Amino acid sequence: MSQTFRLGLFIVAALAILFAGIFLIGSRETLFQSTYRVNAEFQNVAGLADGAEVRVGGLHQGAVKQIRLPNRPDGKVTVALDLEKATHDVLKKDSVASIKSEGLIGDKYVEVSFGSEGAAPLKDGDTIASEPPLDLSNLVKKTDQLLDSAKSAVSDLDQTAGNLKSISGKIDQGKGTVGALINDKSIYEKANAGATALDEDMEALKHNFLLRGFFKNRGYEDAADLTKNAISQLPPGTPAKSFEYDGSQIFDKPDKAKLKNEKALKEAGDYLQANKFGLAVVVVSVGMKGETEKDRVLSEGRATAIREYLAKNFRLDDTRIKTIGLGKTNGTGDDGKAEILVYPPSESPASTYPKARSRPTAVK
Repeated sequence: MSQTFRLGLFIVAALAILFAGIFLIGSRETLFQSTYRVNAEFQNVAGLADGAEVRVGGLHQGAVKQIRLPNRPDGKVTVALDLEKATHDVLKKDSVASIKSEGLIGDKYVEVSFGSEGAAPLKDGDTIASEPPLDLSNLVKKTDQLLDSAKSAVSDLDQTAGNLKSISGKIDQGKGTVGALINDKSIYEKANAGATALDEDMEALKHNFLLRGFFKNRGYEDAADLTKNAISQLPPGTPAKSFEYDGSQIFDKPDKAKLKNEKALKEAGDYLQANKFGLAVVVVSVGMKGETEKDRVLSEGRATAIREYLAKNFRLDDTRIKTIGLGKTNGTGDDGKAEILVYPPSESPASTYPKARSRPTAVK
């Protein structure tokens, strides 16, 4: 093989390698592919450079062609992106461009998100929305602030621990009220006796129907117990049996809900126990004296007391015994009135009757 032939072969191989390199680089920079131009505007490009990669769905699909500064101080930096035609199927008017980096300090690139199915397709020269890039310097600054806050919190915790140690030392020595209470058993016994007496008084007070509203706001007892079996209105139709009582006949005092003559209710209880019934409603009203709100609560409490007596002392379905507290009612004596209205069996169970969402309007 002559020297001239070998030289020619070397030149041909070198040219082939050169052309292959040009095509590879051109393919990466989309020089030999059909592309279209899309712009995105950023307040800060965070070190993005011309020729940077553009990714769509994590794949290389274009390159940053140009980065232009704004014409005014209040403008934004415009980044021109050359994208391959194949991205037309997934990129839409509502696609968003964001600047990202390979790791924390790697090369910057632009990621373009997919658009929505119903959005219009992109055209050459369109401008899409953008997201601000993550600024590493701001991240470091925020991290420093968090570390400073943590350091301050640890310092405060150390100071608090020191104060607690000083306080516990004084308590151990019997100084102050707490120290005396812990070290002197007689003081504890007196305090415990006083607390027990107070608890007994509070327990007695919270069962007074006229004070349920006061204690309800303080969490001692739920006044809703007075209306948990209440209904808003009487069932349709005429009662099969009714029992009527004057308030002074069965209750201890005019302003109390405590029963004094339970035997008076025995006739009604025996009837309910011996006969099938659809619903029994205890209806209670009071006279026109006194405060309207307290009288309403009193009527509900009295109806509840009668219902509880019937449910506890007779074999019957207590789910069919309901209550209505009318409060003040015209035509009622000063001691009030109680009625037990017994309705015949019906196809509708007692649970279908409307519950009392709001109490009956009382006469003011």
